[in-house]
Amino acid sequence: MTAFNTQLVHGQTINDNQTGAVNVPIYNSSTYQYQSIKQPVHWDYARSGNPTREFLEKQIAQLEKGVRGFAFASGMAAIHAVLAIFKPGDHLIVGDQIYGGTYRLLNQYFKERQLTFTAVDSRDLTAVAAAIRPNTKAIYFEPFTNPLLQVTSVKKIAQLAHAHHLLTIVDNTFLTPYLQQPLCLGADLVVHSATKYLSGHSDVIAGLVVAKTTELAEKIYFIQNALGGVLSPQDANLVRRGIQTLALRMDRQQANTAQLINFLQQQPEVTKIHYPVIPGTSDYEIAAAECHGCGGVFSFELAPEIDACRFVDHLKLFKLAVSLGAVESLAELPYEMSHAELPPAERLAAGISPQLIRLAVGIEDATDLKADLQQALAAVQPQKQPQIQRQTQKILIK
Repeated sequence: MTAFNTQLVHGQTINDNQTGAVNVPIYNSSTYQYQSIKQPVHWDYARSGNPTREFLEKQIAQLEKGVRGFAFASGMAAIHAVLAIFKPGDHLIVGDQIYGGTYRLLNQYFKERQLTFTAVDSRDLTAVAAAIRPNTKAIYFEPFTNPLLQVTSVKKIAQLAHAHHLLTIVDNTFLTPYLQQPLCLGADLVVHSATKYLSGHSDVIAGLVVAKTTELAEKIYFIQNALGGVLSPQDANLVRRGIQTLALRMDRQQANTAQLINFLQQQPEVTKIHYPVIPGTSDYEIAAAECHGCGGVFSFELAPEIDACRFVDHLKLFKLAVSLGAVESLAELPYEMSHAELPPAERLAAGISPQLIRLAVGIEDATDLKADLQQALAAVQPQKQPQIQRQTQKILIK
């Protein structure tokens, strides 16, 4: 058995050729030749299977300690495939801070197909248990929420789910198998937006699913093959290549994150930082017990007198963009960007204030990243009135 970092580089052989190539080739063929009409074939049509895609699928299954992996054309296609295994009349419990695209899929697509769901704070086991109904089939959540980095215990949710014969489905995009392996903590299905950390270079859209059991794997494969939302060979190769440097990238991203948090903690313009690094808090205790790190995303809140819009507009090295997990650092204002579809009252209720900034930290030099934050803070300092003007005002008041 090889260690994790070796698995990142080498994956598992698929015995596809005898050329001696150290990387699996990109197979562009849409169909494959039968040796004879009676001889079974491993690959016949690219929607059903492709050697390049299969390498990636076997590798993510190996990394997540599952029985089989599946590669899709996007993270949302992967989530759709997982949700499509349920039937009309089934009920799901979902975390109340899951990705907005997942909520949209549930509300505007699966609800019309008689799939029902209840959103709860997945950190509150009492609330999760209270939401269970006779027709509940699964609990779906993200261990670290976006953008507030609230932490849910995979182990405790899985224990509760299994006690009620429910599936546990985890979106592991933020942590990746490098920092957490949900199947080892009791989960049944893991999904990834491989667009993020796994590919890591902002140049591909992809989704992955890993199943813990053969029964679940067969259900996911039926959906993948029947609906056809598969990842192309070219994109499968890009994700495979990105995975090779996953540990190196995430180590640098986490080191940079720690330096940026230390810097921001000293800035009077910053009132709060969201990242599970405070000993004694429940978020920290869960993360310390179930994760090997907290990733390269964190958020912070600026003081009320600081114009958050002007702050992000003044950033130069940080790119103002959605997404995360890439080699370049990104910044976003969730109130105006990722959560803008929500009414203002709902945004505030969810903890998304106009002063909240989310950073997805890249692998640049931390000194440059700190300098960029510093110059942006300096550029948006509240303007002080000249002393002469204040004296004039006092005279007028008299």
